[in-house]
Amino acid sequence: MIDQTAFAQAFASANLPGAVGMIVDAGGTRFSEALGVADVNSAAAMAEDTQFQIASMTKALVSLAAMQLVEQGRIGLDDPIGTVLPDLADPQVLLGFDPQGKPLLRAAARPITLRHLLTHTAGLGYFFIHPEVLQYFGAVGMPAPGSIASLRMPLMFDPGERWEYSVAIDWAGLAVEAVTGQRLGDYMAEHVFAPLGMTATGFHQSLAEGAAQVHVRDGEGKLKVQPMFLGGGEFDMGGGGLTGTAPDYARFVRAMLRGGELDGKRVLRPETVAEMCRNQTGALRAGYMGSAMPNLAQPYDTFPDQHTGWTLGFLTNPEPGPNGRSAGSLAWAGIFNSYYWIDPAKGLGGVFMSQLSPFGDAGALACFGALERMAYA
Repeated sequence: MIDQTAFAQAFASANLPGAVGMIVDAGGTRFSEALGVADVNSAAAMAEDTQFQIASMTKALVSLAAMQLVEQGRIGLDDPIGTVLPDLADPQVLLGFDPQGKPLLRAAARPITLRHLLTHTAGLGYFFIHPEVLQYFGAVGMPAPGSIASLRMPLMFDPGERWEYSVAIDWAGLAVEAVTGQRLGDYMAEHVFAPLGMTATGFHQSLAEGAAQVHVRDGEGKLKVQPMFLGGGEFDMGGGGLTGTAPDYARFVRAMLRGGELDGKRVLRPETVAEMCRNQTGALRAGYMGSAMPNLAQPYDTFPDQHTGWTLGFLTNPEPGPNGRSAGSLAWAGIFNSYYWIDPAKGLGGVFMSQLSPFGDAGALACFGALERMAYA
């Protein structure tokens, strides 16, 4: 029996505007609760079907879409991705900067592959995490947010040699477009969202009316709205552009627990899901993110005491987690403090959504931890 009060108790101590928590298994929903408000200005109550910017929780869904094409033989995991994406055909590695600040580059030792993109081992980075990427854009000109130019950067290392969180899944989404001839959102609406019954998830040009607003805390801890929107722009941002609801994302979690099928609709074969769940990074430790912009995302490490790995879409923990999840579980998060986990071994998963900046908020993580402990109690 789930303790129905633990999540609300954690929320009461967290100083969050609002949140939705869900616990699911392969058969359905075990727990769902919406607390607080979606917008402190309007005081609109949070609802279980409130729209959220799910940010980097987008990545796992786009990875699924890419793996559909791998499963169909339309793209190879280990083929040079430059044949599909000319922008990545001649990757250059950033060596540093000359005294005048000009970037110093050399040719990469090997091509980038789709496997490199899906595992964040391509050598790419993020401007808000990696100071060298921020310095590079400072030297060549800061691209407009939501532009393809914002993805064009040199590599920080040769493909396959390190793990660094990055724009790689944005490129994977563009690869889906190149292979299918469809806009990413159109492909996913037809082949991912519709079969999974994710009726409230999609790429949009602006935040829908009634959606949860992003909040920050002022110097006294008081919550205020800070308008921020990750969608829009000139491409469907596969790394973080989706808006959706907690119940929709919980359907994806359940489909992964069920080996790629939900309500009689199959999106991946069981063997493809098994490959998506397998650690792909071996001796390379994955999951730690530094920060070049702590006001947007603080340094973050889900399991600092474990040699965590990365699958074809997810963080994976080699040892059991402190709140109950099994070794080999899958997880990740969105930059506005939304989090999820998928535990294939025990057939459990959970979704926690809030809209607060910066990422890595202690109160949000405490709520997510309480949700997880409830699932395994």
